[in-house]
Formats: sequence, C-alpha cells, structure tokens
Amino acid sequence: MNKAMARHILVKTAAEASALKKRLAKGEAFDMLARKYSSCPSGKKGGDLGEVRRRQMVPSIDKVIFTQPLRETHGPIKSKFGFHLVQVYYRD
Repeated sequence: MNKAMARHILVKTAAEASALKKRLAKGEAFDMLARKYSSCPSGKKGGDLGEVRRRQMVPSIDKVIFTQPLRETHGPIKSKFGFHLVQVYYRD
C-alpha cells in the first residue's frame, strides 16, 4: 500500500472537529461541511486530497490514511495545522 485516496476537514479546535463529526454521523454531507468549515485549501474541493502517497502528509494524518478502516470518519486528529477529520476511500 503506497497510495490512497482521502478527504479531510481541517479546523482550529478539537471541539469544532467533534461537533462536525456529530453532524456527519447524522447524515450531513462531508463535502458540504468541508467547503463551509475547512481552513485547508482542499476545502474548496469538498476536502478532497486526491491521491496521496505514504509520508506525503504529516505523520498523524499519514498513519490514519494508511492504517485505519476505509469509509469511516476518523478524528479529531491533531497535527501542527489544527484538528482533522479524515475519510479514506481506497488504498493501493
């Protein structure tokens, strides 16, 4: 597994990420929440990170992308940028 396709939402606090995770669990669309709340440039694309390779992302996000179950919302995950919610579509 050297490649994966993932999307994420980046916010400033764990509380913000937790609140968004609850909204996702209730059925709100990940891409819409990413466009509205994510501070990452990928937010404009619904949080889509595209295809990423191992060690391309910060270590805490890389670990989730390459080890955690697919199609679940993982997080809040802390990085030097803030707090992330991550979904992984596939790994190759």
